[in-house]
Amino acid sequence: MSKATLQDSVAAKIKALYEISQELEALFPGRHYTPDGHMIGSIGEALAASYYNLELFPAPEETHDAKAPDGRLVQIKATQIDRVALSSEPKWLLVLKIQKDGTFSEEYNGPGKLAWEHCGKLQKNGQRSISLAKLRKLQATVPQAERLKRMM
Repeated sequence: MSKATLQDSVAAKIKALYEISQELEALFPGRHYTPDGHMIGSIGEALAASYYNLELFPAPEETHDAKAPDGRLVQIKATQIDRVALSSEPKWLLVLKIQKDGTFSEEYNGPGKLAWEHCGKLQKNGQRSISLAKLRKLQATVPQAERLKRMM
């Protein structure tokens, strides 16, 4: 399967998931059917693999989810809200915000150390959170040439 075909297929499936969740919400007002938790993480990993040409590791891995074509180890975080949480310092961090139509925006594509240094205090669950607004500011300091390349 070509890269463009894979990207189209992944995008179409994710869009269909969100369309179904919106249909359920219309049938049962006041209830929410948006994907969350592990599903959002897996959606983010699928999008990252297909759009950034990443090789996904078998789940679950401790810190890194994939390897980039240049050998960099990458942690992939996906969210529908305004923050993500990290349990450890990754070598490279890719943060995607998933939209209800199945599209996504790249919120951070940079060194894990930079993001880790700006995370909040350690929470009881062993994670440290960071806002997407802060990640976008940090991303502005990462040269475009150093970021993972998006295929299309």
